[in-house]
Amino acid sequence: MVVLPVFLILSGCAAIAPTGPATGVPAADQAATQRTYHDKIVIGGRLSVRYQQNGNDQSVHGSFTWSQSPGRTLVTLLSPLGQTIATIEITPALATLTQGGQAPRSATDVDALAAGALGWPLPISGLRNWLQGFGQDADGQRFVAAPQAKAATAMTSDGWHINYASWQNDADPSASNHPKRIDLERSTTQAGDVALRIVIDDWQPG
Repeated sequence: MVVLPVFLILSGCAAIAPTGPATGVPAADQAATQRTYHDKIVIGGRLSVRYQQNGNDQSVHGSFTWSQSPGRTLVTLLSPLGQTIATIEITPALATLTQGGQAPRSATDVDALAAGALGWPLPISGLRNWLQGFGQDADGQRFVAAPQAKAATAMTSDGWHINYASWQNDADPSASNHPKRIDLERSTTQAGDVALRIVIDDWQPG
């Protein structure tokens, strides 16, 4: 099995545009700054993960559903055969992870909870923004991603390298366009070099 280098920049069509006034900037950047963040949205897609465990390369493939509202987010991880691997429910006060045959686990830090249960990091707190093309870079500056002719990546404030590799329509600069594939990479103590690939198939704003 070939493991992706942690800082590999995958080919694609994306640009990271800073937020701010759109006057005098390219059309793609204007569309990015005008994009609406959806507090209520249902997203479905596929997820693949590569990481290390006890010095050995590991991989996980499956699908997911993401149901988000202002006061609650529910994430369901599914195997390639559609069996539920885990469900994670997040409220402002607590996150609860449930796996088959095990007692539910709860914590205030959803990312630590997921990493402890799954054995690899799933940055749920960041994905609430990243799935929609919004985020915060390592300098604390907010960014909005947009389709463009050249691939671009950003390093997030919590250490993830993020690449918007493709969009639902790579040639569409309008604000209604949204990410199709997102690649995330990070070097961790727990799971070595981690590479996540997220492909969004369903997008239903509330």
